[in-house]
Amino acid sequence: MTSTDPNRLAEGGPSMPTPGSRRVRLAILDDHEVLLDSLSSWIAVNAFDFDLALTAHTWLEMVHSDSFPTDLVFLDFQLKEPVSIEARVRTCRAAGAKVIVLSSVDARESRDRSLAAGAAAFLSKSLPMREVMDIAREVMGVARETPAQREWRPLPTGASAHQRPKLSHGEEEALRLYVSGYSTNEVAAQMNVQYETAKTYLRRVREKYAKVGRPASKKSDLIRRAAEDGFLA
Repeated sequence: MTSTDPNRLAEGGPSMPTPGSRRVRLAILDDHEVLLDSLSSWIAVNAFDFDLALTAHTWLEMVHSDSFPTDLVFLDFQLKEPVSIEARVRTCRAAGAKVIVLSSVDARESRDRSLAAGAAAFLSKSLPMREVMDIAREVMGVARETPAQREWRPLPTGASAHQRPKLSHGEEEALRLYVSGYSTNEVAAQMNVQYETAKTYLRRVREKYAKVGRPASKKSDLIRRAAEDGFLA
């Protein structure tokens, strides 16, 4: 059985949580910024039963975060750090998180090492994200969501769900690019502006959403706001 087989899950392990009990808190560790943003954007828009609580580019950044541990961690096998996959998986498991290892290399040795260390699954990065998230649901023992079960993050008391901030042309363009999966550097390149200018556009977008009572401090929140207001169309 190859590492790209969606049904290749580690056997045994602790009992699964009750299906439908709550959103699964997810962390992603990947040192490829574009891929990390792409995964984050897709999950925020398409997998509302997962709460993307933490994204990190380095191992230390993840384990030192106040949001760690999460219920589930996506680990990049090819992380360019002197920390073995075995150490990373075992640390996450010891902290109480389940682990799915994602790899761009389909190698039996890599799969065997990951699963032997305690990973629940070893998946190729070439798999469609819908398959990856379905496997994540299987690992966590939760049922696949239906459209009626999708939960948007509640707004503060008294906030209007339809109050849309007034964005400048530059702010709107930066927002569309950012929530489409571009990094801040790439947003700047696409808009032909300096990095600091793109960063300022995005900061102002967040400030304007906060002023209308719809905070979007995290990227996942900003993606939700953009979806609500039609910026993802």
